[in-house]
Amino acid sequence: MRTLDQMVAQVNRAELKTVAVAQAEDEEVLRAVKKTRELGIGRFLLTGDKLAITELANKLNINLEDDGITLLDCSREKAAHEAVKAVHNQEAHVVMKGNVDTKTLLKAVLDKQYGLRAGGVLSHVALFEVPGQDKLIFLTDAAMNIAPTLEEKVQIINNAVEVASLAGWNVPKVAVLAAVEVVNPAMPATEEAAILTQMNRRGQISGCLVDGPLAFDNAVDKRAAEHKGVQSEVAGQADILMVPTIEVANALYKSFMYFAGAKVAAVISGAKAPIVLTSRADSAESKVYSLALALQSSKQ
Repeated sequence: MRTLDQMVAQVNRAELKTVAVAQAEDEEVLRAVKKTRELGIGRFLLTGDKLAITELANKLNINLEDDGITLLDCSREKAAHEAVKAVHNQEAHVVMKGNVDTKTLLKAVLDKQYGLRAGGVLSHVALFEVPGQDKLIFLTDAAMNIAPTLEEKVQIINNAVEVASLAGWNVPKVAVLAAVEVVNPAMPATEEAAILTQMNRRGQISGCLVDGPLAFDNAVDKRAAEHKGVQSEVAGQADILMVPTIEVANALYKSFMYFAGAKVAAVISGAKAPIVLTSRADSAESKVYSLALALQSSKQ
C-alpha cells in the first residue's frame, strides 16, 4: 500500500461501522464527518449540544437527516461519557475526539463501568504517507507513553502490529530504533531493542518480525543498511518504527509533517476499540484518514 487514499478505498463499505464523536461541535470534525459520509465508509453518532451541532452542520451544508448520522443531545460534560458508552454497548465501533479535551475523553475511556479498558497499555499509532517514499510507514508512540519500560514496549509493539495487521499488513516488519545499530551497555535503548528482537524470535512477540537496535537510516533505507553491513529481514524495509521515548517519536512525527510534507492517519490502540484522538488543529483530511485507519482496525 503506497497512499492513504488507497487505505481509504479498502474500507469495507458493505458493512458500515459507526463512529461515536465526543462533543461534535467542531468545524473540522464535522467537515471530516461530511467527507466520510460522502466517501461512504462510515456512520456517525454525534454527541453534544443538539442546537450548537445543528447550527454548525447547517453552516457546512451537512444533512443531519442522513440515515448514516444520529444526533444524541447531551451536555458538554456528558458528551465523552455518552460516546464511550455507545462503543461499550456495541452501538458504535470507534470513539472520536471532538471539541473536548483529551483528559476528559481518556477519563471516560478508562471508566470502570462503561469504559473501554482492555487491561494493557494505550499507545499512539501513526501511519504516514511520506512524499518520495514507495510505501506507508507506521510510527509508535508519539503521544501516550513518555519513557516506556521493556514490558510496556512489548505492549506498544503488539498494539501497533494489531492495527497494521487489521489494516492489511501481513507480518509487518518492526524496527526498534536507537542511535546506533549495535548493543552498547551505555545506551539502554540498544539493550532493550536486542531483548525485544530475541523475544520475537522465541515467539514471545508474535505476528510480526522485530529487529533492533537499528538506527533510523538502517531501518528505512536498504542502501544505508547494506553500507553498514546490517543484514536482517527488517533493515531497510521497516513497516513500523518503534521508538525508545516520546521525544524521539515526537521529533520524527513533526519532521515527517513539517520537513517532508507527509500526510498522516493516527489512532490510539490498546483499548477495546480504536480511539481517534487527533488534534483540534489537524485538518479535516487528516481526520478522515484517521477515521479510515480506525474503521479498518476495529475488531467489533
